[in-house]
Amino acid sequence: MKRDAKIYVAGHNGMVGSALVRNLEARGYSSILTRSRAQLDLLDQKAVFEFLATERPDYVFIAAAKVGGILANDTLRADFLAQNLGIELNLIEGAHRAGIQELMFLGSSCIYPRDCPQPIREEYLLTGPLEKTNEPYAIAKIAGLKLCESFNRQYGRRYVGAMPTNLYGPNDNYDLASSHVLPALLRKAHEAKVSGNPELVVWGSGTPRREFLYVDDLADACVYLMESGYSGDLINIGTGVDVTIRELAETVMKTVGYSGTIRFDASKPDGTPRKLLDVSRLSSLGWKARTSLEDGIRRAYAVAPFMTPTN
Repeated sequence: MKRDAKIYVAGHNGMVGSALVRNLEARGYSSILTRSRAQLDLLDQKAVFEFLATERPDYVFIAAAKVGGILANDTLRADFLAQNLGIELNLIEGAHRAGIQELMFLGSSCIYPRDCPQPIREEYLLTGPLEKTNEPYAIAKIAGLKLCESFNRQYGRRYVGAMPTNLYGPNDNYDLASSHVLPALLRKAHEAKVSGNPELVVWGSGTPRREFLYVDDLADACVYLMESGYSGDLINIGTGVDVTIRELAETVMKTVGYSGTIRFDASKPDGTPRKLLDVSRLSSLGWKARTSLEDGIRRAYAVAPFMTPTN
């Protein structure tokens, strides 16, 4: 990637997209294209095709998606499937039609089977049933990956499918109705501390295991892969380390300075029992995550939107 390359980051206002912009700018890239939703509706195929044909970026990073936690995924199933299919189809096909050779599509670790062998290797894709609570989102992401793979095989493009594990960090979603587990726990623990509530309610049993990657580490891995010329099959991006939800809650409580007790609400779903990615393919290319979970949570908490100057 030349420093004067024109790079389009789709979804630049989101957690992943904004991290990509930060990383690219820090590396000295000066021609970064961004468009807000008001400027470019990614569900409008004609508008997306025209934008890509006119601007002709050298690289495209697709970080735009409709995302959410278990509750949002399980209740807005049609929205998650239809909107994510539309966004990725418009951007990937539009890039191809515009003659753009270099593209990265970001999937999600939920694409793998619910009861996958651990750690999860890339070749386990489509070897078993998906987790039902986020099946529509996973199907949409699988379709995007296969679309990239198909354009590569049929037309010789370099459209890379990257598979990040659970993400967190600046610009995360802290809405309790749609957020993922880590930001939800941060907000709930903070509010419990401020209100003096002696109890922190955590969904599920606390036994599922999850891997978490600080979003700026993800951005670094994505740019690293594109700079290195990686053109292989889909690739996992993670830390290679996981924790139980109980351990995560305890780490969050320590970070926030909350000393209450945890109550697990077993009436709420656990989701997939375990999701740990095998990152040996990425490690063999010379990249490794740098941010520890404790340090990442501390950094995320410091810039969380619900924080006030007195905290």
